[in-house]
Amino acid sequence: MLKIFVVDDERLIRVTTADDLRDAGYQVREFASAEAALQTLREEDAEVDIVISDLKMPGMDGLEFIAHLKKLRPEVYVLLITAHATVDTAVEAMKRGAYDYISKPFSMDEMLLTIERIKELQSVKEENKQLRTQVKKKFDLSSYVGSGQESQQVFELVKIIADKPTTVLITGETGTGKELLTNIIHYNSNRKNKPLIKVSCAILSREIFESELFGHVKGAFTGADASKTGRFELADNGTLYLDDIDDIPLDLQVKLLRALEESEIERVGGSETIKIDVRVIASTKKDLKQMVAEGKFREDLFYRLNVFPINLPPLRERPKDIAQLAQHFTAEFSKADPVKIDEEVIEILKQYHFPGNVREMKNLMERLVLLAKDGIITKNILPMEVRFPGKPHTCFYFENKPLDEIIREVETNAIRDALLRSGGNKAKAAQILQIPASTLKSRIEKLKLD
Repeated sequence: MLKIFVVDDERLIRVTTADDLRDAGYQVREFASAEAALQTLREEDAEVDIVISDLKMPGMDGLEFIAHLKKLRPEVYVLLITAHATVDTAVEAMKRGAYDYISKPFSMDEMLLTIERIKELQSVKEENKQLRTQVKKKFDLSSYVGSGQESQQVFELVKIIADKPTTVLITGETGTGKELLTNIIHYNSNRKNKPLIKVSCAILSREIFESELFGHVKGAFTGADASKTGRFELADNGTLYLDDIDDIPLDLQVKLLRALEESEIERVGGSETIKIDVRVIASTKKDLKQMVAEGKFREDLFYRLNVFPINLPPLRERPKDIAQLAQHFTAEFSKADPVKIDEEVIEILKQYHFPGNVREMKNLMERLVLLAKDGIITKNILPMEVRFPGKPHTCFYFENKPLDEIIREVETNAIRDALLRSGGNKAKAAQILQIPASTLKSRIEKLKLD
């Protein structure tokens, strides 16, 4: 329930307004002077969301009251009411922090409508605050999981560079976490409250690339019916992330170099020079030095991007991190119903090379959490390519188990896999297995599957 202070030296107006607000469901306190309201805030540390105050009052007037109130409670919304409405007074009230300005005589409907707008604004601000808190928690320095030497080296580099404006080049294989590292750097910098604009250079066609990065003016080319703001402008005072930087067309690399060197751009078809303050983070899975040698990437642009390089090692070179990552993702995907990992599974995972790196690990653990029985991930639900890397996936390896147990295990995994692929729809699962739905139902009951 919103808490409202009504401050007015005219008793009739004060009481009437307060009663109407109470009837509307708000918690209201009345004050005959600004001094009394301020004293209550100081001495009682009273809670208040909105202060409705008259402008002309004996002693401290409404404008002076706003100045004191905003120093004491900057988050409080102020509605100023007056019979002496002038543009100058309204402007001065807004400068001092008033949310809105209502002229006497006013209707209670008008007042309630303004309060509803404040409630919506307050709700949006609270939601944004929670989102910022979640983002900060999600991308704090500890969100790069890994305790091995290789991960610690990356971690130390991030701590050095996060709060600097320096251009960063992140290199590493697909799935090593280049975008995650970009998020961590941005949200731990002094630009964290400014935009983080992401561009995938690999998916932009040659025709729209320049317009996407630098924008264009109306009429710059066929189909340019309106001006467009480019990603550099959108990222002003924030961070621009250029993923797959190696895919930027060679003839456009010189414009990117100029933007980085001069901190200014020009829209396509325009002549105005636009100053920008953008921190650039680029990433690539390719060897840019080799591309430079082959004439596929500009040497000057490479050195401009490579100011502060960070290389993310593949997961196969981070064996000490595998157990920690497996536990991390298992916890992430089983918050409602915690799942544990059998130690034998951890040892098997350590022997697997994870060609898809951390992304493959994450997807694997999500699948295993769904397949886990009795809250434990056991080796029998691991994919064959993980259990027996390098061996043909068409073969089965069941060690020294009796035939009945082998058959049960194969059938159980086949049914679970079909149910997973069908989203739990038994009719579709039966189609996948090419058996009648009634047969599938009886096999599920016999095998005592959930």
